[in-house]
Amino acid sequence: MFTGIIQTVGRVLSMRDAGGDRRLVIGADAAFLRGVQLGDSIATQGVCLTAVELTPTSYAADVSGETLAHSSLGALRTGSEVNLEKALTLSTPLGGHLVSGHVDGVGEIEARWDDARSIRFRVRAPDALARYIAAKGSVTVDGISLTVNAIDGARFELNLVPHTVAMTTAKGWQPGVKVNLEVDVIARYLERLLLGDKAARAEGGVSEELLLRCGFGSSGRG
Repeated sequence: MFTGIIQTVGRVLSMRDAGGDRRLVIGADAAFLRGVQLGDSIATQGVCLTAVELTPTSYAADVSGETLAHSSLGALRTGSEVNLEKALTLSTPLGGHLVSGHVDGVGEIEARWDDARSIRFRVRAPDALARYIAAKGSVTVDGISLTVNAIDGARFELNLVPHTVAMTTAKGWQPGVKVNLEVDVIARYLERLLLGDKAARAEGGVSEELLLRCGFGSSGRG
């Protein structure tokens, strides 16, 4: 698990295809990699990867064909910057929200504009993920824990303060850029528990009507 609070920005040093998979070598600050051991998880652009080789300033990770097909990692090139975060420990402040590092889909930056000293973005999510994204809820974009400011169908808006822009790959987000999205894991589990797979497909996900039928919001249940 992760928190979505980016600890440093790394850079792709090399990549090598092998049997449909790909091995990435990511360069990072020695301070960030201090204490990392073989087999540890590192969120790389929002994707949970396992360190299989280590040097004081780099780690290698294997990326499966499944991950390449369902995230933006397949579009990385040598020199690409990536957001990095080490796995959550019991002593880690939970400054963002619970993030699994399992990308749900790839979105696209549709617009970027200044708002005082902050920068606002409009992102288009895959239609299938729209029901899990709520105004003032949490969403993970390229590994960054962010608050949804507004939503319109599958489009949602974000407001990033200058520090977040400067310390992450968000500084390079422009219209047309593809970004990894992970929705709030609680929303996914809630739907599964209440509906099950078949019901979710038939009823279109969690709705206010469904929650009321299940007792949420009714008198005495809160």
